[in-house]
Amino acid sequence: MSAPSDLLPAFASHWIDTDAGRIFARSAGSGEPLLLLHGFGETHLAWRKIAPRLAQRFRVVLMDLRGYGWSDAPESENGAAFTKRAMAGDAVKVMEALGAIQFALVGHDRGARVGLRLALDHPGRVRKLALLDIAPLEEGIGDGNLARVGRAKFMSFEAPRPETLIAQDAQGFLFDALRSGAKSGTLDPFTEALDAYAQAFDEPRRIHAFCEDYRAGEGADKEALLADKAAGKKLIMPTLALWSAVHFPENPSLLEVWRDWAENVSGEAIDCGHYLAEEAPDAVLAALEAFLS
Repeated sequence: MSAPSDLLPAFASHWIDTDAGRIFARSAGSGEPLLLLHGFGETHLAWRKIAPRLAQRFRVVLMDLRGYGWSDAPESENGAAFTKRAMAGDAVKVMEALGAIQFALVGHDRGARVGLRLALDHPGRVRKLALLDIAPLEEGIGDGNLARVGRAKFMSFEAPRPETLIAQDAQGFLFDALRSGAKSGTLDPFTEALDAYAQAFDEPRRIHAFCEDYRAGEGADKEALLADKAAGKKLIMPTLALWSAVHFPENPSLLEVWRDWAENVSGEAIDCGHYLAEEAPDAVLAALEAFLS
């Protein structure tokens, strides 16, 4: 894969060996370590509009999740290599390799699910946790964005059905996902990163990885969260929930739902679609700086 135009020129590049192969990360800044994890269809560039400003106060690490961006995509069947527990292990190894044992974590979408799992499994690692546009368990929280929910279910179907259909027009599938999630219904929030997103999407091995991510989400990941809920396990670190005012219902609010999962949680809806940091970077940055400081 050739390099996209560099939208984060001040950020150093790192290749870090893990059980999944090499994980790609970028870093910049100094101060308390802060890890940012992207969502589906994106790469570390999802944070390009806020990461440079966060790097003025924190040591910011951006990481491509396994199977995404420039990170390796391990062999997997039935979601086995793409459980959020395994992906959380990648994040721990990346941060250790960059000298951080404890850190704050901000995750969006799939990255938020990795962050949630990491914080539940390794509470001593996570100083503060921000989760963007996810519910702990999707059931009972309203339909959110129906197209996104339907796409997730489709991608979790048994291989190779979704892989075969996506590969017929991978770029079209990706762009439709981005459009349907954005409040504007357009690709405008992603313009400068679109080439990088498309390049990181249109490979059979990666398309399989994305589907394995969702298969894990419907299988092992959900089972682990249900077990945590049954055991009364909660997030013990300060937690921030931010969500799309467009896609999540007001009653019950997502904050009320997260109070059942976290001992100390605050949050708010942001006037945008699913891609908070790309659609409303100023509002997201303000919320994160107030929470992380």
